[in-house]
Amino acid sequence: MSLPSLESNTAFESFLQELPEDYWDLAIEFKAFTRGRKIKNPAQLLQVVLGYCGIDQVLREVAGNFTLLEERISDTAIHNRLKACLPWVKALLERMMGAVAGPLINGHLRFVVVDGSTVQGPGADQTWYRLHIAVDVVKLHLIHVKVTDKHEGEHLDHFPLQEGDVVLIDRGYNQPKKLIEHVEKGVSVVLRYNPHGMNVYDREGEKIDLSEPLRATPETNLCIPVRIYEGGQYIEGYVHACRLPPEQAAQARHRVRVNAQKKGRTLQQRTLGLAEWVLVFTNLPPTLLPTATVAALYRVRWQVELVIKRMKSVLAIDKLRAREHSALAELYLHGKLLYTWVLEKRARWRCGEHWNRLDQPRRATPWRVWKLLRQELTITLSGGCHWDLRRWQACLEVIQERPRQRQLQTLPPRVNRLIAYCQANGLSNI
Repeated sequence: MSLPSLESNTAFESFLQELPEDYWDLAIEFKAFTRGRKIKNPAQLLQVVLGYCGIDQVLREVAGNFTLLEERISDTAIHNRLKACLPWVKALLERMMGAVAGPLINGHLRFVVVDGSTVQGPGADQTWYRLHIAVDVVKLHLIHVKVTDKHEGEHLDHFPLQEGDVVLIDRGYNQPKKLIEHVEKGVSVVLRYNPHGMNVYDREGEKIDLSEPLRATPETNLCIPVRIYEGGQYIEGYVHACRLPPEQAAQARHRVRVNAQKKGRTLQQRTLGLAEWVLVFTNLPPTLLPTATVAALYRVRWQVELVIKRMKSVLAIDKLRAREHSALAELYLHGKLLYTWVLEKRARWRCGEHWNRLDQPRRATPWRVWKLLRQELTITLSGGCHWDLRRWQACLEVIQERPRQRQLQTLPPRVNRLIAYCQANGLSNI
């Protein structure tokens, strides 16, 4: 495969090797690349896409960078080419996700943590999109990411869970129907139980009020067998209750009081009593995972929060620069996720496949690694060391401001004449 204008950019060629082998053919199949004009091949188009989505160049910066690398192009032309790339980028992302999940889908036990996160544009006060993220808890590898609009809530159907998976989920997934469906498929759950959002029952089908046994026990840990019913179906499981230390329990009660006051509700003693406990539901038997182990395992769910924080803090995935529902907004999110997948793949290449596993002692976290690799990929994707500086004037014309009613600020004409007079007469002061 020939790369006419990128032959000397070995760093970018190395980057291309981390993508699916058929990226070129997919660009043609999904009509992202139909004919070569100024952007002459899918490799150059991918560099444009990841310049916009990966390293966060605005359209005029992408155009200026391409002008210095290849030939002059306008930001409008860049915009038009990017609009056609969404199906192609989605296909590339799906292949990257499939390659990561492939080795895990062999009937082996797999611990997965899932969560959702919101994304909105600058100045927006409401959610625009949601990211649904699944992470392998042991390897801390991304397994799956899905982008939906703001109307699509969090539920387990977003993820390719399979028999043998143990999935760690937070309060938002207290959904009896979805839990029953996935448990019947052989998926095990470890769920932060919300007694106000989902009811549990005993073997006779009678509703259990957990506040009563918890109020009566002097123990700090308690395991209660329960059933979850929905539409005539049920699953059996256990609610593991862990009493909070006195200081944390006081803080939890304070939060409950403040929340009730904000909403204008009368605080019930039952709610106040339950606030002192951490409740975790699982369908795994306590002989396999006792209460202390279930509580410790659920705390590992924090790792998915750290992944989301890195994606937002280091990679700026929430810094949308396009309107909601626009082609560029969705392209930006999927392109950023593709960039994230390449960055994580490169981290494993640089540091070793098992450097960040949770089943062994750890000496580092991915934060600084991601930052360093982001610097490397910025140089790789911009290709700054391959600029043709003879086209600098053309680049300036491409990135300059468009004509607008409010002109860019300049000095008053009288001050300009004063400066010119002093220079002409060799004066150093007025």
